[in-house]
Amino acid sequence: MDNLWSLKAGAFSTHAEANKKAGETYGVAEDRTYGSLGEMLEKEGDALDAVVILTPTPLHHEMILQCLNAGMRVICEKAMALTSGEAEELRQACEASQGYLAVIYNYSGYPMVRELRRMIDQGELGEILHFQAEMPQEGYLRTDADGNKPCPQQWRLKDGPMPILHLDLAVHLHELIHYLTGFTPLEVVADQASRGWFDVVDNVNCLCRYTEKVQGQMWFSKCALGHRNGLRLRLYGSKASAEWFQANPEELEVAYADGRRVKLDRASSVSVASEQRYTRFKAGHPAGFIEAFANLYRDLADSVHDHKQGGSGASREVFGADLSIEGLKFLEALVRSSKSSNWEKVQ
Repeated sequence: MDNLWSLKAGAFSTHAEANKKAGETYGVAEDRTYGSLGEMLEKEGDALDAVVILTPTPLHHEMILQCLNAGMRVICEKAMALTSGEAEELRQACEASQGYLAVIYNYSGYPMVRELRRMIDQGELGEILHFQAEMPQEGYLRTDADGNKPCPQQWRLKDGPMPILHLDLAVHLHELIHYLTGFTPLEVVADQASRGWFDVVDNVNCLCRYTEKVQGQMWFSKCALGHRNGLRLRLYGSKASAEWFQANPEELEVAYADGRRVKLDRASSVSVASEQRYTRFKAGHPAGFIEAFANLYRDLADSVHDHKQGGSGASREVFGADLSIEGLKFLEALVRSSKSSNWEKVQ
């Protein structure tokens, strides 16, 4: 969208015909459309600036290792791995090779989320006291007009030690709270259930204790009828509170201690969301999910460029293995708590 990336090569499917059609659709030359990741890495060498891994989560660990061992920079869809142990192995491999590894969390690419972080950074909400973060969806209980059940991808219907729901939804909530506050989860108590059509965990509620004595509540679900994607963040401070709803991403609602209620958008007196990079169209022409991805990929382009020039690639907008490890340890504590019915430390 910002002309900072070009798709030059790819391995799009293990099915030859689907792979060929995907290459044609994306405008990739036939001789650079490969049957496997290994073949692409072998033949492309250092012709690519980075490889983006968008496969099902259970395949990430092996593919990331392949890329790092080949000296390739890696950008991977969340969750980076299935367990904190796998994620730690990837971090060590990245450090050993002085490589580059970034994980995609697209929701922090929304301009008003970035505006909210600025407000928190500058103390406009005061001391953060507690938060509520939720991501309810309906896909595992909703039917079509004829009463037919949904048909999710098969890999989503097989829970391992870590339920796929956690890797699919909870990783976003963990990342967003970190992105906005910088706080770290210390312990959790959680309850999980399977209430939809499939034999997988599809509804989780938890209470969290974070650093700085911050309390949190999280809810993530795929059996909450009426919510296509109900991602919502509420942060409560000593001076003001703020609420952001992904289905209405251009607005941020702020309530102050003196009773004032303010609704901010890109046309109001904001500092971040009004930056030129976020105004592909002027305010009043809503930007959404695709633009949030574009914002993140612009940050990734800057980060990769810095790494190519010998820098660390460090960025406030781009996260690698460290945050993934923390997030997976947080999710592992959720799973332990749901079994023990006790508070569990994140460790």
